[in-house]
Amino acid sequence: MRVSEFWQAVADEFGEGYGRTVTRDLVLGALGDRTPVQAIAAGIDTKEIWVALCASTDVPPNRRYGVGQLPQK
Repeated sequence: MRVSEFWQAVADEFGEGYGRTVTRDLVLGALGDRTPVQAIAAGIDTKEIWVALCASTDVPPNRRYGVGQLPQK
């Protein structure tokens, strides 16, 4: 998952405003007690960040994969 796909998935699932807030403020133990934004800066794989974010915010499994995929060129 590319970083741009991660941000699209966040916007698709949470909305632009809340998505930016949750990724900036929610500290996730699965990411070493980092926020998603800090995890991206630390070089953690965005797919791992996305899965951890979904798990901690109770996103149903059927919406955890494929969301945010950019169209193929």
